[in-house]
Amino acid sequence: MKHKVTMHGNPLNLIGNIPEIGQKAPDFTVFDNTLALKHFSDYYGKTLVISAVPSLDTPVCDMETRKFNEMAANLGDNVQVLTISMDLPFAQARWCGAAGIERVQTLSDYAQASFGENYGILIENLRLLARAVFIIDKNGILQYVQLVPEVSQEPDYDAVLNAVKQL
Repeated sequence: MKHKVTMHGNPLNLIGNIPEIGQKAPDFTVFDNTLALKHFSDYYGKTLVISAVPSLDTPVCDMETRKFNEMAANLGDNVQVLTISMDLPFAQARWCGAAGIERVQTLSDYAQASFGENYGILIENLRLLARAVFIIDKNGILQYVQLVPEVSQEPDYDAVLNAVKQL
């Protein structure tokens, strides 16, 4: 199903379809901060919390990623928190160093936009990701989706935390 979000009240179309809860999570190919290719399969066997953001260099994305970094400290070793954006890997590495991010792995979808397209959150014409959170269980099944309707707002962290705890 296609979705729309807004940015400062202005409607934006999203490319792709958001996968349905209960189905196998779609594959994706992104880059880590060292330019190494990462695939969904690299994280198989762990519960994944994937936070998609437009750009780490914006105030809301900065706050969100810092919040998830704090949350990750209490989620245990079987949970991996990823933040995916269209920022270049070099910019992500710089931002993580400056922000002291150690528990969240940042990944870049800049080259192929495969995460954005496969998860239905690529903003048409802007080539940015909409703000969304996906939780995938250790068997690769999508268990939770939160598409934030207004890109300039933070996600509901309590709902995310509750969903992770249920797994």
